[in-house]
Formats: sequence, structure tokens, C-alpha cells
Amino acid sequence: MSLSSTIRLVLAKPHPAGQPFIWGGVALAVIGGLILGAWLFWIAVAFTLFCLYFFRDPDRVPPVSRNLVVAPADGRVVSVEPAVPPAELGLGDAPRWRVAIFLSVVDVHVNRMPIEGRVTRIAYRHGAFLNAALDKASEENERNALAIRTPDGRDLAVVQIAGLIARRIVCTVREGDMLGTGERFGIIRFGSRTDVYLPEGVRPTALVGQTMIGGETVIAELPPVVA
Repeated sequence: MSLSSTIRLVLAKPHPAGQPFIWGGVALAVIGGLILGAWLFWIAVAFTLFCLYFFRDPDRVPPVSRNLVVAPADGRVVSVEPAVPPAELGLGDAPRWRVAIFLSVVDVHVNRMPIEGRVTRIAYRHGAFLNAALDKASEENERNALAIRTPDGRDLAVVQIAGLIARRIVCTVREGDMLGTGERFGIIRFGSRTDVYLPEGVRPTALVGQTMIGGETVIAELPPVVA
């Protein structure tokens, strides 16, 4: 990544979900500077700068092809294996390929649509807050799952998963919404994981350990639909 690209990433505008934290930090800095002393001022400044960095929401350029599935989040691929989609989505109990992406606190946490499609179902399930890098986090952690149907009728799923530190999953779309590849659909606060369950019969191109750029990195290609 070039220096100019790095600067644009670091200085990207914050996601709206970060506004309460950012302005709260500014308020504490003012109170600390005027009333309570320098110690609170500098803590508040550090907190505000962290929130500005954590909630940054850079623009992304998704691929033009409608048959490409892209990463729904920044981060590192921690698992590529067959798995059954969350039962609450009603996508059946047949295993399909799942690509799991772990987001550390330094990654962009905005979630993006992996492909163009209609959100056919959204299901939130309460659960644990295990380390999101662990395989069992997909089954045991608190999560918000979306079922997506492509224009040619194929179903896939994307799941927002809370982590060890994350305690808030934000989803900004509703059932029935039609979204394009790479469009924003939510954010997870302070460390998390995002899983993609590909359509049946589709194999991923992503590899364990690969670094993802949400909305841009291709993780699978859908073959043409046989009439």
C-alpha cells in the first residue's frame, strides 16, 4: 500500500456508529481541561483518537463483475472449510463452504455486502463472547446473520459475530433491501469476526492467513447458472 493510500485510510471519515464515542471523548477532554485536570484531558484525547481510528469508514471500489463474491470485512482469514449455515436463516443443514474473517481492533470494522442481492432474512442470536479467532465462535458467540439471494436465485449468508471485546453488533439494513456488492450493511464494535457461507457447490478462492480488504478482495467466483 502506498503512503498516500495509507494516509487516506487512517484519515477516513468515521462511521456514524462511532459518533457517540467520539463526541463523548471530546466532552471528557473539555471537562478534564477546564475542571478536573490534565490527567483526564490526556486520557480523553487518547480515547477520542482511538475512536476516530477504529470507526474510520473508507470508500471502497468493488469489482464490476456480478459473479464475484468479495470479503464482507477487513481482516485475516482464519478458517476456510465446509460448515452448516446458522439454523435461524433456514438455508438447510447441508454443509457449504465458509470463509471466516477475524477483525482485530486495528482493522476497519465496517461490514459490506459480499455480492449484489436482496436481504431475505435477518436473524439475531444471543450468545457468548469468546475470542472471535476461535472456530467455535461461529456457533457459540452472539451473532447477527443475513441471508442474501442473488438476482439469479442463489442463496448465501453473511454473519456478524461478536468477539472477546466486542459487545455491540450494528446492522443498518432490513429484510427486503436490495444492495449492491460492497455496500455497507453494518459495523461491529471493538474486535469481531465476519463469516460468509457461499452458495451450495461454490468453492472459495480465499486462503487461510490471507489479508482481506472489505468490499474489494475476491473470495469466490460464482459459475454461470445452468438453465
